[in-house]
Amino acid sequence: MKILLFGHRGMLGSVLFLQLERRYEVIGLDKDEIDIASAVDCSRAINCYAPDIIINAAAYTNVDACEKNKTDCFNVNAEALKNIAQSSREKNIYIIHFSTDYVFDGENKKPYREDHPCNPINTYGASKLAGERYLQDLSTNYLLIRTSWLYGINGKNFVRTIIEKARTTDKLEVVDDQIGSPTSAKDLTSAVEILIRTQAKGTFHITNRGTCSWYQFAKKILQEAGITGVEVSSIKSDKLMRPAKRPAYSVLSIQKFIDATGKIMQPWQLALQEYLRNIKH
Repeated sequence: MKILLFGHRGMLGSVLFLQLERRYEVIGLDKDEIDIASAVDCSRAINCYAPDIIINAAAYTNVDACEKNKTDCFNVNAEALKNIAQSSREKNIYIIHFSTDYVFDGENKKPYREDHPCNPINTYGASKLAGERYLQDLSTNYLLIRTSWLYGINGKNFVRTIIEKARTTDKLEVVDDQIGSPTSAKDLTSAVEILIRTQAKGTFHITNRGTCSWYQFAKKILQEAGITGVEVSSIKSDKLMRPAKRPAYSVLSIQKFIDATGKIMQPWQLALQEYLRNIKH
């Protein structure tokens, strides 16, 4: 089975590539090799490689930058999905795409299910929702995966940022009024492998189990990394004055994944420990 993977050098894409190539023929293309916002480029690549599966791990993920660069944000996160889906329709190619907890407004008090109404409160979330709708409108052979608070070996992420900052300062301020589920790219990829084997279709939420605030996450990162002598203070989101508003509660229910596969994602604390061991080695 041949997989065409867009964004194979990114934080998620690099993990997908390494794990999936053990079982499948994986062809990776990144932004220096293809412009997925170009309908011509997408069509040419899909016709050239004739994949059985297309996985789109490419995304514009800088949430604050999305507020300033809306056109680029929507081109990568939405228009690209239209191009991929349209170029795949004739051959009915199986498409796997990743979306975000930020398609929700954060007003809920319990984990969001896949069928909960979406209401993004920032440009990033709006662009990802637009991409979801293109995929849903133009394809019937797709797997749409929403995840949250993702971190991996490559690329910028919260875990790496906290560790790097702790090396240069003895005081950190982290928000405590945003609640979510930290998710390891490695665990997400393992879950995707299971869904590929069963040819699952539709929308699934996949995260590690459990919830925390960014403040609690930061404290746990330092503890597990063995970093001492750093004072971590909790603050409210409005103190940061970021361009993009964040949902206060963006926990995703993973019950549908559990019911469909019989598999249970490991707690985020254990996933973090495993990640820190890997980067240490």
